[in-house]
Amino acid sequence: MNIFADFTARIIKAVEALDLKDKDGVSPDLSRIAVEPPRDASHGDLATNAAMVLAKPTGQNPRALAERLAQALRDDKDVAATEVAGPGFVNLRLKDGFWQTHLIALLGEGRNYGRSTVGAGRKTNVEYVSANPTGPMHVGHCRGAVVGDALANLMAFAGYDVTKEYIINDAGGQIDVLGRSVILRYREALGDEIGEIPPGLYPGDYLVPLGQALAKEFGRSLLQMPEDEALAIVKDRAIDAMMAMIRDDLALLNVHHDVFFSERTLHADNARKIRLAINDLTLKGHIYKGKLPPPKGEKPDDWEDREQTLFRSTAVGDDMDRALVKSDGSFTYFAADVAYLKDKVDRGFVDLIYVLGADHGGYVKRLEALARAIAGDEVKLTVLLCNLVKLFRDGEPVRMGKRAGNFITAREVIEEVGRDAVRFMMLFRKGDAPLDFDFAKVTEQSKDNPVFYVQYASARCHSVFRQASEQLGEANFDRNSLASAAALLTDEGEIGLIRKLAEYPRLIESAALALEPHRLAFYLYDLASSFHGHWNRGTDNPDLRFVKVNDRQLTHARLGLVQAVSDVLTSGLTLIGAAAPTEMR
Repeated sequence: MNIFADFTARIIKAVEALDLKDKDGVSPDLSRIAVEPPRDASHGDLATNAAMVLAKPTGQNPRALAERLAQALRDDKDVAATEVAGPGFVNLRLKDGFWQTHLIALLGEGRNYGRSTVGAGRKTNVEYVSANPTGPMHVGHCRGAVVGDALANLMAFAGYDVTKEYIINDAGGQIDVLGRSVILRYREALGDEIGEIPPGLYPGDYLVPLGQALAKEFGRSLLQMPEDEALAIVKDRAIDAMMAMIRDDLALLNVHHDVFFSERTLHADNARKIRLAINDLTLKGHIYKGKLPPPKGEKPDDWEDREQTLFRSTAVGDDMDRALVKSDGSFTYFAADVAYLKDKVDRGFVDLIYVLGADHGGYVKRLEALARAIAGDEVKLTVLLCNLVKLFRDGEPVRMGKRAGNFITAREVIEEVGRDAVRFMMLFRKGDAPLDFDFAKVTEQSKDNPVFYVQYASARCHSVFRQASEQLGEANFDRNSLASAAALLTDEGEIGLIRKLAEYPRLIESAALALEPHRLAFYLYDLASSFHGHWNRGTDNPDLRFVKVNDRQLTHARLGLVQAVSDVLTSGLTLIGAAAPTEMR
């Protein structure tokens, strides 16, 4: 159903018939031939670069070769006209019958239209959010959650075998800080005077209920235990409570992971998994004993000039080698990263995707190097960085949240503007670009609010069917009946809508391959714009309206087009994680 792949195959066949040879008398490489929509729709329906990529290796003039190819393509049963443009592009204009037939096929596919096998079942792990279990999700986590979740949905639709994963960072110093912060709230719940929250501890009120629950469960007994024993109990309770809160926040955002991986499991049994992972790298020649130079700039007070166990990551693309063992014999954070990445590889994943905040930019090269060291070329690792989200209210910056105190929580944003607005708008910029999120603009009902504009198109599709049912006296409209009338669609606006719908399968494949889910949001906005534009033409010209009571067959044809638009809007919004409403309230 991908017309661009279809015509690429047709053009390659036409090129092969030209019997082109390179200077060595060998048939040229045809893999760079591409078929795309022309930048200017007035130039035609499709454009190919075939003549330009083949001219040099075959010693041909690109425009002359384009003329030969254009002549050959005129014999194609679905091609109405060909034209050579610019330095050697060949533009194709297709017959109305091709588009009508494509609509029939689209209606047969329904919401599976655009589903692809380009992923070829590749086992893919998408890790995203992975917020430390020390508090509620903030708005920065929210963007990563949406990008990761939409990407995972998109890749699954494109034929990848996708696992959505969240690593719970439940080991390390931040968990100790969490435990001590909770003990303070526990004492507060017991009636002790705690004063101001000391610097370095978590001050948010979200820990108050946990302190109260501990007071109810343990009374004052925790204060009578050895500190390390009490802290261990509190940390376990705190992690469970924080993850329950984070899961609730994710569910509110319509994000549901397949796997929640505990970092603690890497440290269990005397850090067995970490030791095995380091042993594996040692056997592959990537581990050595040596000294690291101090970081550039001022030497930190805690820097030690000592021999360490090091990962020779510079040999596999990193900027510097990485320490794996601390001076006290414990493992570094990066050692846990080694074990975690190896665990993913051992689970059979060949595509590893990490969605991280922009402040993790320093992790990119070390993770890429680690993947090369562990799995060579057998695994592809990609790190996607999500840039900052700046919140505004009527153009004024919003900096403080009510619940966490020092930041805006994801829940606060979702509850104010709705899940759909958050998910769509978090994708209406490329992930690595800064995003300005204005509470007022994402809730206004206008074309300037992309999520409203797209969802209004979905609701308008359903409104057309309700109107048609009322005026024609038909309770239901069978897809086959609608498709059978497709040949009656000849208006340029109708053909233009089908042409726009035909871009969807290519969009799915290209966005999945490029790991760019924002392309889906852009496409849906463009499709909605085309649909609203055609609706407005019917407002000005009654002959173009979708429902014509005196012409039931033409109405069925146009309802088939509306159904197809509705199918693609619903499909795309579902992948984004937003609803496709049947009416706007």
